[in-house]
Amino acid sequence: MARLPIVLLLSFLLYVTSLNAQRGAPPRHVKRTNLVAKWAQHLDFLPPMVKLLKVPEGWQVTVAAAGLGKVRMMQPLPNGMLYVTRRDGLDVLLLQDVNGDNRFDSIKTVEYPFRAVHGIAEKNGYLYLCNSYELRRYRILPDGMLAEKETLITGLPSGGQHPNRTIAFGPNGKLYITVGTLCNDCKETDPEVASILEVDTASWKRNIYATGLRNTIGIDFHPETKELWGIDNGGDGKGNKWPPEEVNHIKRGGNYGFPFVYGKREIDRTKDDPPGDVKSSFALNTEPSVLNLTAHMAPIDFKFFKGQANIPADYTGDALAAFHGSWNRRKLVGYKVMRIHFENGVAVKATNFLTGFLKPAFPLFGRKAYMGRPAGLAITNEGVIYVSDDANGVIYAIKRKS
Repeated sequence: MARLPIVLLLSFLLYVTSLNAQRGAPPRHVKRTNLVAKWAQHLDFLPPMVKLLKVPEGWQVTVAAAGLGKVRMMQPLPNGMLYVTRRDGLDVLLLQDVNGDNRFDSIKTVEYPFRAVHGIAEKNGYLYLCNSYELRRYRILPDGMLAEKETLITGLPSGGQHPNRTIAFGPNGKLYITVGTLCNDCKETDPEVASILEVDTASWKRNIYATGLRNTIGIDFHPETKELWGIDNGGDGKGNKWPPEEVNHIKRGGNYGFPFVYGKREIDRTKDDPPGDVKSSFALNTEPSVLNLTAHMAPIDFKFFKGQANIPADYTGDALAAFHGSWNRRKLVGYKVMRIHFENGVAVKATNFLTGFLKPAFPLFGRKAYMGRPAGLAITNEGVIYVSDDANGVIYAIKRKS
């Protein structure tokens, strides 16, 4: 009779082991998050601070406009005009550089109210604007003001934690819309979430172009290969150094792994298995990142150099990426703009392009301060690079020294 409890115990252990071996079973270890919250001190902008910023040899940075509030994405026009979205201001601004000195002389509001407006693009004399649920367009008048709106798409997925839609027209004339995940680490039920949508501009019907992208805000098309690239934000609460920020070649029908896989098919071992599968086999059918970058830098915008005037020829085919800056790792990173180098149409490395926003402060407590958080990027046909800072409401102009 003494053997019966032992037999029952062994049977129970075998049963539990078999459960853990099944597809879809939870991971054996205890799941836990590792969220570090460390905010830098905010320094208000003062004009002399521009001298603290650093750009590569042969370039110079100046202030094009200040006091603009939370400026985000930008769209330049060939005549010295620049449109800027202000998500929190519910509006779109028109800035104009009248005398060509890379300082804006006039500021006008061209659209208000448009709640959480963020994405912006121009094509064939129309300005396109997008928020988390709606796409509009406006005919651009000769003075830069906008005609009556046309609502093209409604019912886009709820914004959730990542409502910052961006839009871009492809070489095929179609429009592409980014859709971030609703929360930090969701297993989404809406297939349009954590994706990039492709829109037919004849019918304004949309389909899913790529999926498994946690929050790819910055996208653009390579000027030579015409292929779509983007830079994705990795998840929070998984440690100081993982998951990476990803530079991705975004392919039609590609699955980039979120929320089960990050980077170069690196499995998130804190996640349950996908329904009807295991993470290790699921990962094999995902698209790996092309280039991994430091975790938690928070990439926002991404723009290619496309042979604009007054920019060195070897920059063509490379890209710029704006990093908003970390809040969730012990050593603060980001708060800068980087050059993403491409070789034969493929991203190979990243180097600093605009730095100096992150400064020492309160060294006794190991705390730093920031004097700006880069958000949007625009490269004009004349070769002027504009960088928006939504922390201090500044737009910087970067160009080659004459």
